[in-house]
Amino acid sequence: MKEITRTPMVILNFKTYLESTGKNALKLAEISEEVAQETGVNIAVAPQHADLLRISSEVEIPVLAQHVDAVDAGGHTGSVLLESIKEAGAVGTLINHSEIRMKLADIQNVVAKTIEHQLVSVVCTNNVETSAAAATLQPTFVAIEPPELIGSGIPVSQAEPEIVEGTVEVIHQIDPGVKVLCGAGISTGDDMQAALKLGSEGVLLASGIILADDPKAALTDLVSKI
Repeated sequence: MKEITRTPMVILNFKTYLESTGKNALKLAEISEEVAQETGVNIAVAPQHADLLRISSEVEIPVLAQHVDAVDAGGHTGSVLLESIKEAGAVGTLINHSEIRMKLADIQNVVAKTIEHQLVSVVCTNNVETSAAAATLQPTFVAIEPPELIGSGIPVSQAEPEIVEGTVEVIHQIDPGVKVLCGAGISTGDDMQAALKLGSEGVLLASGIILADDPKAALTDLVSKI
């Protein structure tokens, strides 16, 4: 498995921006790999499903899926099968992102499947209570992202630091092996430095890098104060 669990780490979620679709997605993944090589920081990317195979074949940094459905192989047209993202070269998946929320039973199902298939799970949560519930499922990471701050440019590490600190504390009480990431509004080196000081072990971000005039410069700045 590619070195996904070394921290501190950055997961760049490509979402469905045109700037991170198709050829642009590959270019962004290559930029991410360049910054990872130049700085030594562990950087992973989460492109759209249609781009998974191409990107995982072209770069050496970890590649994650953006979502997996709680389904088994069979008649589930349009669903994303965990086995398919593994075949496409993904080393894991985001789960329960704020833009594609899941029921707790489905989150449990997908996390269990990632464990069975030796894949990494990044469960996104929105507060301390849901973070605690997620930690009981033994995912690899819990990424705390208050939805009102996503894409706002206001980092959770500064706007609501108590959520990050509380999440770290409760998760480590439940399962010290679960790592905590900080998301929502993260875009600069100061944001990441603040997130690490609050006890998180990395960040999950998107628009601050993808929509930047110079994504490589923005990503380099993000990891410059680690």
